[in-house]
Amino acid sequence: MRILLVEDENELALALRSALGRRGFVVDWVPDLTQAREAIRDPGLRAVLLDRRLPDGDGVSLLPEIAALPHRPPVIVLTARAQTEDRVRGLDAGADDYLAKPFELDELLARLRAVARRRESAPTELLALGALAFDPVQREARVGGLPLQLRRRELALLEVLLRRAGRVVLRETIEAALFGFDDAPSSNTLDAHVSRLRRRLAESGARVAIHALRGVGYMAKAE
Repeated sequence: MRILLVEDENELALALRSALGRRGFVVDWVPDLTQAREAIRDPGLRAVLLDRRLPDGDGVSLLPEIAALPHRPPVIVLTARAQTEDRVRGLDAGADDYLAKPFELDELLARLRAVARRRESAPTELLALGALAFDPVQREARVGGLPLQLRRRELALLEVLLRRAGRVVLRETIEAALFGFDDAPSSNTLDAHVSRLRRRLAESGARVAIHALRGVGYMAKAE
């Protein structure tokens, strides 16, 4: 799951990026509104964590621009401005949620799951193929009801392939889901992730095959 973090406090941003990364999220980080305006255009974004007190303005000013995007990622405002009037203004401007600093990571994760559920057209529907079921909100994969342990990028790869099962997904689309814009994957990095995911699916008896269209992309099909 790709997240954009708009936060000018370096220490907090690095800590959040690290903590969320360990829980399966791909986090892009920008420190100001100018860079955020460019970053929000990425259609692979699934959520935005937005600070208010930024060097070049109030983060709330970005909310109308996000609301106008075709992919419209949900926004959680993270800020020390926690007075009632501040919360009301943020929510009225289009924020999906508002979390005051300091906060616990578990609460942020719960709020991310909540906005993801609200944005899913069928929030309880699993992505299923073969003997495999994937919960896009809880970020859990199961085979025959048993948990399938995957690394965060393997989970992201699995999700993008399952959402388009039976169709070829372009390499560019997959890479946008797996890597942040400051990552620098080599030409065979994606292929290595696909190879590991194939092996894990085969070992688990998922009955899911990943087919390659050389130089174009990959497709997941039930075996």
